[in-house]
Amino acid sequence: MKTIIISFISLLAITGCNKFEDDMNINPNLPSTSSNTQLIANAALYLPGLSTTPQGEYNAQFLSETEYPNLSLYNQVSFNFYDLYTGPLMNLETVLKAQSYNGNEGPVANQIAVAKILKAYFFWHITDRWGDVPYSEALKAEANFTPKYDKQSAIYDSLFKLLEDANGMIVTGNISNDIIYGGDMTKWKKLANTMRMLMALRLSKIDPAKGTIQFNAGMAAGAMTANSDNFVYKHLPDAANQNYWYGQVFGMNRSWWALSKTLVDRMKPTADPRLAIYGEKTKALPQDYVGLPYGNTSVINKDNYSLMGTGIWKQDAHIHLVTYAQMLFAKAEAAKLGWIPGGDATAKTNYDLAIEQSVRQWNNNSITGLPAMMAHVDVVYNPATALQQIANQRYIHLFMHGYEAWAEYRRTGYPNDMVSPGGKAVPRRQGYPAPEVFNNATNYQQAIQTQFSGQDNLTGRVWWDKP
Repeated sequence: MKTIIISFISLLAITGCNKFEDDMNINPNLPSTSSNTQLIANAALYLPGLSTTPQGEYNAQFLSETEYPNLSLYNQVSFNFYDLYTGPLMNLETVLKAQSYNGNEGPVANQIAVAKILKAYFFWHITDRWGDVPYSEALKAEANFTPKYDKQSAIYDSLFKLLEDANGMIVTGNISNDIIYGGDMTKWKKLANTMRMLMALRLSKIDPAKGTIQFNAGMAAGAMTANSDNFVYKHLPDAANQNYWYGQVFGMNRSWWALSKTLVDRMKPTADPRLAIYGEKTKALPQDYVGLPYGNTSVINKDNYSLMGTGIWKQDAHIHLVTYAQMLFAKAEAAKLGWIPGGDATAKTNYDLAIEQSVRQWNNNSITGLPAMMAHVDVVYNPATALQQIANQRYIHLFMHGYEAWAEYRRTGYPNDMVSPGGKAVPRRQGYPAPEVFNNATNYQQAIQTQFSGQDNLTGRVWWDKP
């Protein structure tokens, strides 16, 4: 399913020796063009990298390095975004700028809509990590190798428009080669509107008025209604399509990661049933769930700490990118903020349901242990501490989707017990790719000057990250 095989028929009209010789120079196994839905599928193959990158887990402090601590100490400043532009985004742009479409692969409007939704998702991820990035002048290939950096606020406006357009253009009829939803356009529509709600909430501090408008528009257009609507990348039990963590933990016999103390100490007191999925009990007696202090640099006995759960690193583990539970947490927060009606009553309803759906998502639809956890004083909805509770439970739910959890931490300030290893605070952004200093010098310098006073480091705040 994930290995996209492009087949085609070579039409041979042998009218003479010269024509035969010309055809002999054509490689029948190397197609010259790809269909639009195949390009969309290829773009989707890059989705796991937005979740399984170890640095994302470090920035969210989900995992602690058990040996050779390095990246978890926030020693790296520059991070590469070129592969996202030259890979999935270029594929999607090719679809959006195509001169012709194959209607046999599904309604053309739906092909374009899916390309717009995925483009919005990739750019949302990129701009939240780096800030201002090339956007309006990007993806031009040889027509422009030095694109300007668009302001993040303008990028957000454009992405809202992409999602709105995609929602409005979807018609009856599925598309082919869809490795995410099997061509089901009702689910793509729900994804677009859920993304719009989640993006709107990013504006809670920088532009709540616009955030309220976009949030309500996405909700009214029809967002996710069940875990079956989740935006999920499904790995396969084969080497070509396997989970990144499987190759690291099992394939290379590494036990380099343990659950962080930050995470375990938040889940263990409430008897959170998800903890048994996220990690394993210690091998040392008495066996228990023990988190490794984040940023630890001393030699440890790994048997004393909870390593990553086998269900997380199994070969065909699923990657949850946008979920129904996330949408419910967003509605709970929006109600508490006054963005939608209902106040605490609506906030509590969505908060409770979000936790339930999160447990179901992670535990194969089982709610074993959920009633006891929901009765714990730290979990019971409290109007006085509701925003903190919502943020903390969302953080737990987003386990192993580190970049998203990190973005929510930067926006909300929760969890408020993140560690500063070696005195280095949790990064507020990631530095631009080092080659930009030479490849796109003028635009790069302007970007860091207008945003971060000329400093391309980890401490600058992106547009919506308001203190």
